[in-house]
Amino acid sequence: MKKSLYIHIPFCVKKCLYCDFYSVRYEKGLAHSYIDALTKQIKRLDEKFHTIYIGGGTPTSVDRALLKKLLTALTGISGNCLEFTVEANPESLSKDKARLLYDYGVNRISIGVQSLNDTKLKALGRIHNSRLAQDAVYLAFQNGFVNLNMDLIFGVWNETLDAWQKELAKAAKLPVKHISCYSLTYERSTQLFKKLKAKTITQLPDSVSARMYKLAMDYLPQKEFLQYEISNFSKAGFECKHNLNYWENNPYLGLGVSAASFLNGVRSKNISDIGEYVKRIKREKSVVSSFEKLSAKKSALETAAIKIRTKKGIDFDWFKGKTGFDFMALEKDVVSLLVKENFLKYLMKNKQYKGVSATKKGFLFCDYVSAQLL
Repeated sequence: MKKSLYIHIPFCVKKCLYCDFYSVRYEKGLAHSYIDALTKQIKRLDEKFHTIYIGGGTPTSVDRALLKKLLTALTGISGNCLEFTVEANPESLSKDKARLLYDYGVNRISIGVQSLNDTKLKALGRIHNSRLAQDAVYLAFQNGFVNLNMDLIFGVWNETLDAWQKELAKAAKLPVKHISCYSLTYERSTQLFKKLKAKTITQLPDSVSARMYKLAMDYLPQKEFLQYEISNFSKAGFECKHNLNYWENNPYLGLGVSAASFLNGVRSKNISDIGEYVKRIKREKSVVSSFEKLSAKKSALETAAIKIRTKKGIDFDWFKGKTGFDFMALEKDVVSLLVKENFLKYLMKNKQYKGVSATKKGFLFCDYVSAQLL
């Protein structure tokens, strides 16, 4: 079975207003201790991974020497993986770091552009501008990276449909193979949520955000970026294999503070304290803060709830082989209701039902659809 490795680098130059991932301001001494802890864990690994993904935080915020130390530790296991991704931010992706990543086998970079509109970037608390974001994409491309992703956020307060259309047009012209489009969310732990509660900003109406999402769904495929998952669009053959592994509910190992794992039917999460994480690794103690053993049925239901996010949807034969359960026996009543409400549609082959997938309306309300399947 395909297995993935995720490594969390929690350092950032600055915390973004909307971010609820575990991150801390970059400090060289702390980063040195943390990378030491990670390399100690990596050297204990004796297995093959289908994909490797280094995320954050901002992995490229650490200095070149520490980044090289981490990549060197991974050389024993990265050589055989199909896809090796590292996240980067425009302000911290230098030519030296791009070459380092390329030389150590990284074959995909995901750039946190977030917007190609300077006013929007400033509102979101980003520390780069549109020009630097585009320069970062070209820098990665010119240093050997063909498989490039850029993240974009839509639905920001005061944002217009016309402005979003212009961003999409700019993005489609860049040398990227993958575009991820995320609707802005107001997580309770963020500074953005505090601004919302203080009424210094006003959330964009859901109807406007929905129109922006529909625009991306309609426009990007015209530019050969085909939608293969709710938030993700790619050119043919450049779908993110790491994320596909998640959406098929395959096993993955998470290293680093706050990282999650799913191994042998057990979901677990690491502690969310970088200092304590380093101490426990030094003392060779567990860094897991919580875990849950899933029953076969719960695992099957989770597989359904995750896989419905993809454009291909759920093939009944695939689901049976994956989980051991008959999909319709498990979900018949829920599916009938979701089809009736136009959230799902049946997939047909030889005049027989072979699966289900989300409609456009289903993609708009995917959290609701997934919750029903659970």
